[in-house]
Amino acid sequence: MNIVLLEPEIPANTGNIGRSCVATGTRLHLIEPLGFRINEKEIRRAGMDYWKNLDVTIYSDINDFYEKNPAAREHMYFATTKAHHTYKDVEYKPDDYIMFGKESAGIPEEILSENEDTCIRIPMWGDIRSLNLSNSVAIILYEALSQNGFEKMQLTGELHKLTYK
Repeated sequence: MNIVLLEPEIPANTGNIGRSCVATGTRLHLIEPLGFRINEKEIRRAGMDYWKNLDVTIYSDINDFYEKNPAAREHMYFATTKAHHTYKDVEYKPDDYIMFGKESAGIPEEILSENEDTCIRIPMWGDIRSLNLSNSVAIILYEALSQNGFEKMQLTGELHKLTYK
C-alpha cells in the first residue's frame, strides 16, 4: 500500500503517519513543498524510533511523483471531504495509492475535478470541516489493509500470565 501526502504542513502529523506506515509495511510518499524540514525533532518525536525504518520518498512536485510512480495514475484514490463516495465504497488492491492533501486546504480542486470517480471521503456528522490528517490516514489505510486480509501483518498477540499475591 502507498500513502501519498501532498504538501504536508504539520510535522507531528507526518511523523504519526510515518509511524503508521512502518507498523503496516506501507510506503510513504511526500510531495514538496513540505511545511517543515524532514530532520526536525518534532517529526522524529512523533515517529519515535520508527522513522529510521520508514520507506519514504520525497518528490519535488506532483509531476516528479507521477514520473517516478507511473502506476499511481491508474491506482490512486484521493481523500477529500468533497467526494461523493466513502472510503468503504472502494475495493482496494495491495499496491494502490491513497493521496491526502495539506492540512490547511486539502487536495487542490483541479486535481479532484480530474479524478472525481476516485475521490473518497470519511463520513462525518454535522458541520465539522475535517478530521485530523493522521487520523484520516489511519482510518482509510486500515480499511484498505483489512480488505486485503492484513497481508504479511501480525494478526495475533499474546497475553502474559500475571500472578497476583
